[in-house]
Amino acid sequence: LQGIFVLGLPYALLHSGYSGLFLLILAAALCCYTGKILIACLYEENEDGQPVRVRDTYEDIANACCKKLSPKLGGTIVNVTQVTELLMTCILYLVVSGNLLSHSFPSVPVAERTWSAVAFVTLLPCVFIRTLKVVSKLSQLCSLVHFMIVLVVMTYCLTQIQQWSWAKFRLSIEFEDFLVSVGVIIFSYTSQIFLPTLEGNMRNPGEFRCMLSWTHSLACVLKTTFALTAFLTWGEDTKEVITDNLPSFLQTLVNLCLLTKALLSYPLPFFAATEIVFVCISRGNHSNYRPPLFALGVRGSFLLLTLLMAMFIPHFALLMGLTGSVTGAAMTFLLPSLFHLKLQWNKLSCLEKCTDISVFILGSLCSLAGIVCSIKGLLGAFG
Repeated sequence: LQGIFVLGLPYALLHSGYSGLFLLILAAALCCYTGKILIACLYEENEDGQPVRVRDTYEDIANACCKKLSPKLGGTIVNVTQVTELLMTCILYLVVSGNLLSHSFPSVPVAERTWSAVAFVTLLPCVFIRTLKVVSKLSQLCSLVHFMIVLVVMTYCLTQIQQWSWAKFRLSIEFEDFLVSVGVIIFSYTSQIFLPTLEGNMRNPGEFRCMLSWTHSLACVLKTTFALTAFLTWGEDTKEVITDNLPSFLQTLVNLCLLTKALLSYPLPFFAATEIVFVCISRGNHSNYRPPLFALGVRGSFLLLTLLMAMFIPHFALLMGLTGSVTGAAMTFLLPSLFHLKLQWNKLSCLEKCTDISVFILGSLCSLAGIVCSIKGLLGAFG
C-alpha cells in the first residue's frame, strides 16, 4: 500500500486539483471494500451458520463462479491475469533500479540497461525464497526504507512552508490529465492480488477485516499528507516523480534509498508469481513436494525473463500503463465485485448488491479510459 506509486501522487494532485484529495479517500475506501468482499468469497457457511474457508486462492474463487461454463475457465483467466500483472511489476522494479543507478552515478559511462543487469545480480538470491515469512521480513525492511524517503521529502517541504499557497490548486482540469491522475491514485492502493495468500497465512485470520480497515485508513492519511505537503511546496513545478524536485545534495541520497526500496519490493510479486506457476504445474500432484532442482529452475527462469523484458521492451512505461489498466482494474474492481455477486447473491442485502454493481461499473469505466489513454500514448510514441 506504500509503494513507489506514492511518489507520483503530488503530480496526480497537480492534474486533478481539489478532486484529487477526494479521490485519495474514495480509492482507499473502494480498495478496502473490494479486498474484504474478495476474502468473503473464500468462505461458505456450514450447517451451524459458521463461516468455513472452502477456497484458498483467487483461482479457486474464479473456478467456483465459472464451473457451469467450464471447471477451469475462470481459474485460467485469473492466473494469466495475475502472472501478467506480477511479471510487469517485477520488470518495473528492474527498470526503475537501472534508472536510479544511472542517475545516482552520472559520471560512470554505463547505459541504463547495464545498470538493470547490475541490479539483477543482487536479486539472484530470490531463487532460494521458499516461504512467505522470508518475503515478509524483506517487505518490512522495504517499509522502513519507504518511511525514510517520505521523512526526507516531508522534512524538506516543511522547511519551505513559507512558500505554501492553496492558490496553487486547480479548479478547472483537463479530462485526459484527470484520467491519468485517477489511474495513479487508484493503483497506488491495489493489493487484492496478494490478499488470499496473506489471509491464509495469518496467525489469526479473524482479524483480517480489521487489519484491512486500519491499513487502508492509515495509508489514506499518509498518502494525502505526503501528496498535499509536496504539492503545496512545488505547485506547478511538481514533477512526475517528486524526488526529482529535491535539491541535488538530497537527490543522490533519496535515489539510493529508492533503489534499496525497489530491490526489496521485488521479492513479493516474484514469490507470488512463482507460487501460481508451481500450483498450475503441480496440479494433481502433492502440492507440498517440489524437486529442489525443478523449483530452482522455475524461479531462475522467471528471474531471467524479467531481466530480458526489462532490457529489451521499448516504451515500457506506456505498456505498463496499458497492462495496468486491463489487469489492475480487473483484479481490483471488476472480478471481486462480480464474484461476490455470483457466489453470495442470496445472502446480500439490496445495499450490498447496489454497491457491488456500482464498483463494477466504476472499474469498467476506469479500465476503458486507461486503455484508451495508453493506446493513444503508444501510437504517439511509435509515430
